Amino acid sequence: MNQEQETGPGKNGKGTGIGVGIALGLSVGVAVGIAADNLALWLAVGLAIGMAFGAIFDSRQKKRE
Repeated sequence: MNQEQETGPGKNGKGTGIGVGIALGLSVGVAVGIAADNLALWLAVGLAIGMAFGAIFDSRQKKRE
C-alpha cells in the first residue's frame, strides 16, 4: 500500500471539515427553510455557510500540523 492511501483525506479525522460543514449547514438550512416556508433559498444558504465553515476548519487543522 502506498503512502497516499494510508494518509489520504478522511483517515484519522483529517480532511473531514468540509463534509461535516456541509452536513451541518444543510441540516440548519432545511430547518430554517421549513420554518420560513422558503426551503430552496435556505437550503442553498445553509450549504454555502457549511462549506465556508468546513473550509475554515480544515485550514486551521492544517496550520496546527
